[in-house]
Amino acid sequence: MDGLPLYQRHDQAFSSQYANIEQASAAQERVLVGAPGTIIEHKRGDAVYYARQFMNAEGKRQQESLGGPKGDPVADELVTTVQGQIEETKDLIGRIRELAKLGFQIADNKTYATMAVLYNHGLFQADGVLVGSHAYAVLLNSLGIMALAYETEDIDIARARQLALRGVPSGGLLEILKETGIDFVPVPGFNRGDPSTSFKQAGRTRFHVDLLVPSKDSTFPTVAVPELGAHASGMPYLAYLLGQSHMGTLLSRHGAVPVRVPDPARFAIHKILVSRLRTNMLVKSQKDIQQACVLLAMLGEHRSGDIELACADFPRSARTLIRRALPDVRRSLDAHDGALAELEEGLGA
Repeated sequence: MDGLPLYQRHDQAFSSQYANIEQASAAQERVLVGAPGTIIEHKRGDAVYYARQFMNAEGKRQQESLGGPKGDPVADELVTTVQGQIEETKDLIGRIRELAKLGFQIADNKTYATMAVLYNHGLFQADGVLVGSHAYAVLLNSLGIMALAYETEDIDIARARQLALRGVPSGGLLEILKETGIDFVPVPGFNRGDPSTSFKQAGRTRFHVDLLVPSKDSTFPTVAVPELGAHASGMPYLAYLLGQSHMGTLLSRHGAVPVRVPDPARFAIHKILVSRLRTNMLVKSQKDIQQACVLLAMLGEHRSGDIELACADFPRSARTLIRRALPDVRRSLDAHDGALAELEEGLGA
């Protein structure tokens, strides 16, 4: 094995600390959006009302009304609950800061706020899945490994089938996203009159959220997502990626939020496939291969059988595309013969 290893394992003690954060994060029924902040009181005439004051995802001071007046049992109980959430989140943040120093993946504040509002509306609990580079970062942390991360302003959310969601606001996904405090706007469709499948932050920024669904063939159709009052881009072979998923935890300097991510072996194999679909995007194709090989290297050496199992369900119609990518995969896995052998055997290559 002449090449350099693609990853390093975190010390077991640090992985255990991450697992404790995951457990605490999963216990949250609702995630605070933005920094934890503090409870303040407003006087209106002779009555006192409550609010949570905090820094939002863009570093601006914001207030969230907690009702009142002071002395009302319902309002006082809510304040007690939110105060508990503030204290728990501050404790999480202290532990997350330590992990950040050790090379764990930390999301930016805007991504965290976006994941928080989606979690609070039950999207991940109803089988919505975070995919793309942010999911990759979550998988690195959960697997206990350190590798090069890729900065991205793309958030990719996918769903395999209609989500059983309750309490979606009349404005649908766009209204949910605006609960972050970020001014999201629809991105115009490629052709005039096409519905939007993406939402971006207004102004000169590339921060955006894309909604994805499986395509029934090799095309990229626009598909209605009625439960979110939105449309999505169809993606070939996405159904394979979404075939197995689990809850993970996205870390940030504002807290931790549970998110659903794909099975790591399926994620890796799907990334190899996507690299061949991006025929005119060389940089992204190389990123796809790199991310895939990092995960394959770890799985091949520490979770034998996962790659083979993921290959068993791989669509036969995509095997030609995968084989075209194998020369690049072989070069990347030069220092990880076991992972490469398991992948080639699973694909019959």
